[in-house]
Amino acid sequence: MASPRREFVLRSEDVAYLDESGRPWEAIQSGSDHWVLIHEYPVPDAYQTSTVSVALQLPSSYPDVQIDMAYFSPALSRADGGLINTITSHEIDGQVWQRWSRHRTNQNPWRPGVDCIETHMLLVGEWLARELRTAS
Repeated sequence: MASPRREFVLRSEDVAYLDESGRPWEAIQSGSDHWVLIHEYPVPDAYQTSTVSVALQLPSSYPDVQIDMAYFSPALSRADGGLINTITSHEIDGQVWQRWSRHRTNQNPWRPGVDCIETHMLLVGEWLARELRTAS
C-alpha cells in the first residue's frame, strides 16, 4: 500500500486503537465527508473473501454523535450463496463500496465519551457474524 493518507486529524484514542490493530488505515476526506478506512480487516470464513477494507463515516460532531453503518470493499457475499439483506452501493473517494445498513438499537445506544471507532468496530464484527447466523 502506498503511504496512508491522513487528510484530517483523529482523536488520539482513535489513532492509538487503529495503530495497535496492526492494520493499515487512512483518514480521508471524500467530498465534505470524513472517512476512516481500515484495510486488511479479517472477516469470518463463511464469506467469499478473507479480508476487506472497512470504511466508517465520521459525522462532523463525532464523537458526540454516533458512527453509523459500515462500508466494505470488496463487496461481501456469503460463501453459501445466501443473501445479505439491506445492502446498497455507495461511492467513497471514487470507488464503489458496499454499504451495510446496520444501526445501534435503543438497547445499545451511542454513549458520548465512551463509544468510539474501537467500540463501533466491535459492532461491525458482530454484524458480520450475525449475518451468517441469519437464514436466507
